[in-house]
Amino acid sequence: MIPGGGQPNMQQLLQQAQKMQQDLAKAQEELANTEVDGQSGGGLVKATVTGAGELRGLVIDPKAVDPEDTETLADLIVAAVQAANENAQNLQQQKLGPLAQGLGGGSGIPGLPF
Repeated sequence: MIPGGGQPNMQQLLQQAQKMQQDLAKAQEELANTEVDGQSGGGLVKATVTGAGELRGLVIDPKAVDPEDTETLADLIVAAVQAANENAQNLQQQKLGPLAQGLGGGSGIPGLPF
């Protein structure tokens, strides 16, 4: 409800929306530059992704390499990358969740995973 029954100040609303867009862009940039780790096999395989989900690094302990069983190594790699991506999604929700809600409830905003 608008105090006094008047119309909302459109200039003020536009400024608020613009600031939220700038804050969202800044948070997305921070996510793209933040690295998050995930691991599997008790640390035998470690994956590093950005907060935006881009794979940046993969470390495989030599103990995880068995030429006779490459399937297990592949499973460990997939699990480590998935763990890293889950951590990245949690980071996205922490950084972008409040901003996305301010821009319309957090759903239906293209490019956001929540």
